[in-house]
Amino acid sequence: MVANNTGPKIQEEKKTVSAMIYLYCNKHHHSKSNQLCEECNDLLQYAMQRLTMCRFGEQKTTCERCPKHCYRKDYKQKIKQVMRFSGPRMIIHHPIMAFKHLYKNLTRK
Repeated sequence: MVANNTGPKIQEEKKTVSAMIYLYCNKHHHSKSNQLCEECNDLLQYAMQRLTMCRFGEQKTTCERCPKHCYRKDYKQKIKQVMRFSGPRMIIHHPIMAFKHLYKNLTRK
């Protein structure tokens, strides 16, 4: 099955993951606000690919509630670390995005 998800919900999810990775990289790897280190850029590219190929498409839940985790083990550990750090800080840096994500996490089954 080859998916090519370009719908609005997937795009919103991509923006959220991207913002979280940028927050994490800026704080932990001291990168500039609009640049990522090589490791974080690799994670971002991997996350974008996984979202584009997501089998659930526009019905996708948040990764936390997804019944099928699609990340490789090494990337899964990295994205968890990013989300644990960036999640709470999203409320300050990207409040609208954070509340949309929180709402999606609470309402989608």
